[in-house]
Amino acid sequence: MSKGILLIRKEAIKIVAEKISDNPIIAANGYLSRDLYEVHDKPSNFYMIGSMGLASSIGLGIALKKLKKRVYVFDGDGNILMNLGSIITIGSLQPNNLVHIIFDNKIHESTGGQPTRSDNNNISKIAKISNYSIFTIKTKKSLETVLKKIDKINGPIMIHIHVTQSKERSSRVKISPEKIKSRFMSAIK
Repeated sequence: MSKGILLIRKEAIKIVAEKISDNPIIAANGYLSRDLYEVHDKPSNFYMIGSMGLASSIGLGIALKKLKKRVYVFDGDGNILMNLGSIITIGSLQPNNLVHIIFDNKIHESTGGQPTRSDNNNISKIAKISNYSIFTIKTKKSLETVLKKIDKINGPIMIHIHVTQSKERSSRVKISPEKIKSRFMSAIK
């Protein structure tokens, strides 16, 4: 990849997931969960199967209950635009252990590529006025730099990663919702 070219979502997910290690990840539905499952499956990943837009709400609840764990939410632009109220709530409650990562390709990729209009509705600006610390990412190098930097910053943090769509398709998560829940709950005890 040459400098300045947008990352592919799956590549960005792999970079972030490897840095996160065993910390909990709440992954939004669609290709986001599928990509995470393929590149870095672990018991402390919670894959949303359906429930579009609710990864941030679930992540907030976990962050408020598990104060000693850093909780990561992997959201797509379409997902977070379905639940913008969660940004306001997260900003109001100020969980210092929450990192909200938006993988923004400006489309609902897993349902056919309909535009999300995230280009007209700046997710980072909404989060900034809601008291998040904001990092906007467009390259692999800037992503790697920010991932090192956030260890010393209290949340809520938003890392808004601009990604490009890919022709590659990850397979569906092959774990039942019941098993996803039970292994996740055991992992975060």
